[in-house]
Amino acid sequence: MKWIIQNEHDGMMIRDYLRIVHGFSRRILIMVKEAGGIKVNDIPQTVRYYLKKGDLLQITFPKESIGLHMKAEEMDISIVYEDEAVLVVDKPAGIATIPSLNHPTGTVANGILGYYVKHNIPYTVHVVTRLDRDTSGLLLIAKNRYSHSLMAKSQKEGKVKRRYKAIVEGSMERMTGTINAPIDRKENSIIERTVRETGKRAVTHFQVEKWLTSHTYVNIQLETGRTHQIRVHFSYLNHPLAGDDLYGGTKRDINRQALHCSMLSFEHPFTKKVIDLDSPLPDDMAGFIENFNQMN
Repeated sequence: MKWIIQNEHDGMMIRDYLRIVHGFSRRILIMVKEAGGIKVNDIPQTVRYYLKKGDLLQITFPKESIGLHMKAEEMDISIVYEDEAVLVVDKPAGIATIPSLNHPTGTVANGILGYYVKHNIPYTVHVVTRLDRDTSGLLLIAKNRYSHSLMAKSQKEGKVKRRYKAIVEGSMERMTGTINAPIDRKENSIIERTVRETGKRAVTHFQVEKWLTSHTYVNIQLETGRTHQIRVHFSYLNHPLAGDDLYGGTKRDINRQALHCSMLSFEHPFTKKVIDLDSPLPDDMAGFIENFNQMN
């Protein structure tokens, strides 16, 4: 990465310039010092060098290693946005985001690594917004440690926004509402979550888009991002997601939880420009709505 030093940064130490102006975390800065490179006007320097107006500062990040269990695979992945810092994938249902003991291959991360290999992109996968295996929609990936650290900070500040569309069982009583109920792990389970006072704060906003014969089609916006948050919250209201048999729904009419991340908005880590992306409803959910709407 390269920057030309402006008048307002004249006299700043490189260490302070990188941390204050460009948001380098302490960990990233140490990584650059120990295994990367710092040059000013093509001359190697330390982080204690005092910058002058017009200096060309160049930072080289060390090559990122790929985890032993992360293997590149050639897959058909739908990339809806890409630049030097981030990549956004429109994930279909039925594919895990990252490898696990149960799904060591065939994940989105494996496919992205395959894409990197094919196009000689020297990065690994840094997931910013994860989706459950059977949830479809937009998935945000940072391309390197630096952009990931900036995106993680941005996410904590509420600058990464996601909206979902879901089909829940039964007829929702209210047109709009907010579910504010803490979520914790369910006892004796490593997968399930539940609403419990000991849990972490979890807030979900919803608006009904359409009442169907025996279901409700809703728009959802997350204020927090707990594991299984939408699924747990609507089950808590006795309106589990259609197809979500883990939390009380039935697979009679759709073979996965009817949940789709339809909108992603984030502040770009480098340009600070807000990027808005949309994803159309997948065929299984669109067909579900059409079938049950016709029955009215």
